[in-house]
Amino acid sequence: MSKYIIDGSFPINGTVTASGNKNAALPCIAACLLTDEEIVIGNLPDIEDVRVMFEVLQELGANVKNEGGGVYRVKTLDIKTSEIPSGQARAIRASILFAGPLLARTGKVILPPPGGDVIGRRRLDTHFMAFTELGARVEMDGVYKLVANKLVGVDIFLDEASVTATENAIMAAVLASGKTVIRNAASEPHVQDLCSMLNAMGANISGIGSNILYIDGVKKLTGAEFDIGSDFMEVGSYIGLAAVTRGELTIKKAAPEHLRMVKLGFGRLGIHWETSGGDIHIPSGLEMKVNPDLGGMIPKIDDAPWPGFPADLTSIMLTVATQVEGTVLIHEKMFESRMFFVDKLIGMGARIILCDPHRAVVSGPARLRASYLISPDVRAGMAMVIAALCAEGQSVIANVYQIERGYEDLSGRLQSLGARIQRVDD
Repeated sequence: MSKYIIDGSFPINGTVTASGNKNAALPCIAACLLTDEEIVIGNLPDIEDVRVMFEVLQELGANVKNEGGGVYRVKTLDIKTSEIPSGQARAIRASILFAGPLLARTGKVILPPPGGDVIGRRRLDTHFMAFTELGARVEMDGVYKLVANKLVGVDIFLDEASVTATENAIMAAVLASGKTVIRNAASEPHVQDLCSMLNAMGANISGIGSNILYIDGVKKLTGAEFDIGSDFMEVGSYIGLAAVTRGELTIKKAAPEHLRMVKLGFGRLGIHWETSGGDIHIPSGLEMKVNPDLGGMIPKIDDAPWPGFPADLTSIMLTVATQVEGTVLIHEKMFESRMFFVDKLIGMGARIILCDPHRAVVSGPARLRASYLISPDVRAGMAMVIAALCAEGQSVIANVYQIERGYEDLSGRLQSLGARIQRVDD
């Protein structure tokens, strides 16, 4: 177990470059199974989830070579097993992303229940509904067993715009016979990256970026080279960090085209930035004041499927709101346990009323005090880091494995920006 020791109340300043998108990296890694030719993926973040995904690839029979600098070469001539190893499956939820490629390439999958963040029930029904409509049979006997003699294209309407279910359906459909239409599809930038990589491999996917995808199945996919985009979740986290520490920060390769709704959300808290090409600059001296809705009503920041406000940033926004003058409602509609870390913020001095599992009213600014914290998941863990960096005194955050599943070299990068943070191995 490792922990962070953080001395708060020091502003961060400087320049940081956005890492590759974690949520694009994971399905793109799984998609390497769809061909027996070499795939070269670049701009991969050096994080735990990526390492676990490559471990699974190797267990399944892939040859993986780390070229350094976020570049990996993957070649899977033969798949030696269709059973996803249970240890890695329990470690990350993204293990389910191997189901679609394995089903398309081998016609069978054995999948232990996936693990990941404990943020409430995360149903898998939509995945199996899509597989069933494409022609697979699904059984549950301690593990999930999927078998398909042949996958056939069909018109699918997903019962929720699930990112990973959309990605699994896409990966199964690209080698299916005939045409597949996926309606109510997720359209996040990471889904777009997966589609673009598959097209570079010879797939025929159109409608990318919309909630209706059209896929003409092909008999074979080829090798390709593809660089994934920047992680706008990481960018949003750094924006919040710069604001609450009253620092000045430039984020390079920030992909501002993916930040339009994020910018509206931060704008409700009086936080703004300047854009120059692909870079953004968060100035010091922001007003940090809630902008009320018309008539002086309390505004809200609520998440929704893309292009709505990203669910993964609600924990960050809740923490940032504790340092902003005024009152705001944070409404997390998608996961019923994501807000259960707010008691730790309240213990640090935050003025938060947790109305129910999905809604919290935050009034600020509040002087936060240092505390001992335990990270429950990736985004709540980063929210705790942000709270500790603006709190008075020295905080300790344990279980940082959870944070480092999604943030590359967090302690080292924050140190380079002037943060007083140490990573200590127990």
